[in-house]
Amino acid sequence: MRRLPFSFSAKKPVLLGLLLVVLNIASVGAQESFVTTVPKKAFFPLVSEAGAATVYVAQNDYKGVHRVAQDFVEDVERVTGKLPALKTGPEIPDGKPVIIGTLGKSTLIDDLVDRGKLDISEIEGKWETFSIQTVERPFPGVDQALVIVGSDKRGTIFGIYDVSEEIGVSPWYYWADVPADKAKELYIKPGKFSDDTPKVKYRGIFINDEAPALSGWAGENFGGFNSKFYEHVFELILRLKGNYLWPAMWGRAFYDNDPINAELADEYGVVIGTSHHEPLMRAHDEWRRYGKGAWDYNKNPKNLREFWRGGIERMGDNESVVTIGMRGDGDEPMSEDTAVELLETIVKDQREIIADVTGKPSEETPQVWALYKEVQDYYDQGMRVPDDVTLLLADDNWGNIRKLPNPKDERREGGYGIYYHYDYVGGPRNYKWINTTQISRVWEQMNLAYRYGADELWMVNVGDIKPMEFPISFFLDYAWDPEKISADDLKDYTVEWSKKQFNEQFSEEIAGLLLTYTKYNSRRKPELIGPETYSLTNFNEAERIVEDYNNLVDRAEKVYAALEEEYKDAFYQLVLFPVKASANLNELYVAAAKNRLYSQQGRAATNRYAERVKVLFEKDAALTKEFHTDLADGKWNHMMSQTHIGYTYWQQPEQNNMPEVEEIHLPKKAKMGIALEGSEQTFPTASATATLPVLDPYNDQSYYIEIFNKGKEPFNFNIRNRNKWLEVSEVKGTVDDQSRIYVKVNWDKVPKGKKTGTITVHGAGESVEVEVPINNFRTGEATGFVERNNYIAIEAANFSENVQKNGRGWELIPNLGRTGSAMAAYPNEPVHKGISKENPYLAYNIFTTSGGEADLELLLSPTLDYLNKGGLKLAVSLDDKQLQMLNMHENTPDDWSASVSNNVTRVVTKLDLGKPGAHTLKIWAVETGPVLQKIILKTGEVKESYLGPPESAKTN
Repeated sequence: MRRLPFSFSAKKPVLLGLLLVVLNIASVGAQESFVTTVPKKAFFPLVSEAGAATVYVAQNDYKGVHRVAQDFVEDVERVTGKLPALKTGPEIPDGKPVIIGTLGKSTLIDDLVDRGKLDISEIEGKWETFSIQTVERPFPGVDQALVIVGSDKRGTIFGIYDVSEEIGVSPWYYWADVPADKAKELYIKPGKFSDDTPKVKYRGIFINDEAPALSGWAGENFGGFNSKFYEHVFELILRLKGNYLWPAMWGRAFYDNDPINAELADEYGVVIGTSHHEPLMRAHDEWRRYGKGAWDYNKNPKNLREFWRGGIERMGDNESVVTIGMRGDGDEPMSEDTAVELLETIVKDQREIIADVTGKPSEETPQVWALYKEVQDYYDQGMRVPDDVTLLLADDNWGNIRKLPNPKDERREGGYGIYYHYDYVGGPRNYKWINTTQISRVWEQMNLAYRYGADELWMVNVGDIKPMEFPISFFLDYAWDPEKISADDLKDYTVEWSKKQFNEQFSEEIAGLLLTYTKYNSRRKPELIGPETYSLTNFNEAERIVEDYNNLVDRAEKVYAALEEEYKDAFYQLVLFPVKASANLNELYVAAAKNRLYSQQGRAATNRYAERVKVLFEKDAALTKEFHTDLADGKWNHMMSQTHIGYTYWQQPEQNNMPEVEEIHLPKKAKMGIALEGSEQTFPTASATATLPVLDPYNDQSYYIEIFNKGKEPFNFNIRNRNKWLEVSEVKGTVDDQSRIYVKVNWDKVPKGKKTGTITVHGAGESVEVEVPINNFRTGEATGFVERNNYIAIEAANFSENVQKNGRGWELIPNLGRTGSAMAAYPNEPVHKGISKENPYLAYNIFTTSGGEADLELLLSPTLDYLNKGGLKLAVSLDDKQLQMLNMHENTPDDWSASVSNNVTRVVTKLDLGKPGAHTLKIWAVETGPVLQKIILKTGEVKESYLGPPESAKTN
């Protein structure tokens, strides 16, 4: 969280004030903490050699403030080993005290204000705003005090927890076992400090899809989802400066299971709501328990009204946001038709219940109508609710926002919110097991939401809370003030988050691990991966996936080994486990794919890979057991029990199921087979010639020949190379089951033009001649990305030129995407315009060895048509010829299921290259929304792979 010190007076000129704000924001990443361990004159001694400062809270302040003040003194003890005294009596503080209180509620605070000792001008009358300031001579005989003051209850609580975090207590100290930083002394620098007022009013999490992991854990440790459990949830939300909760609901009932749940939430100051399909503060399961008749307003309105009335009566004065509307029982559509008139009647009747029970106009009770799934259709067909109701817009359950307010519409009193997902049960597949969320994508979509005015309420479905710790932190930090975290800040944010959990020593490396493993996991959700996902033969894709993950494991293991012992439990659950478990899962499916392919090819390695699959499957279970039994002395038993291997349709399997493997019977005698990169065909065969892909000097490739055994006995091989300009990694050797050799070209020795070299592999009485085609077209005209094997592939961020207009256009979002970083069109303001050559554009210099017609494929993030206007547009041109407008929702072969499964939408068109040679491809920004990840230009047939071909070589 970036902190703004109050550093200027309202009496200063507005222009100067704005300049100071801009400078403050610009330098905020490097801003020092207001806490230090080194004493200086005028620094407030929170803990010194003389002991810990006494903490005072007025007796008449909120119970939640008293509760959190107790947390604070315990936090100080966690850091220093010294427990401050906590006093709540009416006496005047002495010594150098810490004074905590709420404006208008604390006699201590109000006395300081009345006597002109405490400046509250920056916080008075604001929502959830706090000020941390040192005050000189606050009371007679008291030289100095540290005052933590809030504009309201949560403002005070946020101020308290802010100091706790600054002294070194992570919000995740309980939920991720993050140890507190240790210090003998703590001092607060002079001045006034605040995080200002949150830009998003309600900021919360939804505990959902909580079985078997969280339900098993909560049952074992607390006896269920009761107040003992929720005490930890409320504390976490507030430490993260959130304020809102949708409680666990499948088979659970927050109010009914434990009446203390709601009392405790109100005491803490956590706003309670119910999910998008649980109207009027009633949990879904309560209808099963107490409902009479059908969950059908056409047939059973009286009983439903009585049921809902009970929810509002029970709510009482507890701070709440009431969900209105209705869906079918079990989070299903209410009817096959869009029942607008029926739902309007339901909303009208529900608001009458709210007004009647509360005794005040219904608009004085905060309400939300969730436009989730088919309910959005009601809105699109004209249904409206009163202006005071917050319209909760939703994503598609896969992190892509479905609808945003039209910037041309008038601002609604109730505003707009967003319901977002880190976890989901439904098609194309559930994804519940592990963190697959890139904060760069969250930033891009929630920034879009904020820029379009959806800033009243942000709710994120976090599943079991664990293992979503990092993206939860980001979501709530970003919700506090979206204007203070730009796309360029995302890496720094991750480094800072890592420092808060693990201190500074490895923060850069840990940040890299977090950003990289979530990038890899977001390429395709683990539940969607299978043996067929990655190509075994093209672009070394499957093996590169495994190698990339295993490199991450090596890096994470090195950090784990070097960390101090007290940090290891936290690092294991926040970094090492998700890295190792994800790497293992990917390798498991690649091993299963190799087993199946090798079985078809009759390879001796078939059975080895069958065994490898079994080992990796057992390793997954072992990692889970380690998490449950060894980590933190078994504290997190059950938490990783979500099934994730062996999906066959959208719903999870009852248990993890190992991929099927095949074992073959091998003859004793050796028999040689040959396989080439880029093909599943094996040799020798009479039906085809063994030919490697074309090599060229700009891409300077090397391709492999795999020599494999079809028998049990090993055999020797040798290779005859007829061309001096061809280089082979090995010319002879012994094959047990298989051996891979690489072929490349010495370009200093090869003549210009197209040539075909030949090498012959001899072994086990067989000979296979392999053709090696090359294209030595070196020319001074080659600039930019150079064609290879019928394609040019370019990562979007590697443009030759980014031409903006009035400082607007395409902007970089680092790390967003499957293979590189992404470029977003107008991400920081709503822009919807036509196309001309005055628009901003990205230029990419390319060099083709082919001419004529080519296929252009743009890989875009799967952004939805959030204004429901027929699709989002961008444009392309080649060599400044006529601009070609593209609609990413029309010019695509992908339906929604394909887009979210692949986490990319392919936009395709054709271009006329004319003659081979140098060209410039331009991608034009037309409107806000499209996010470009990668460009693939195909001049002929290109080998298939999940991620597409790797980036082409670039000259100059």
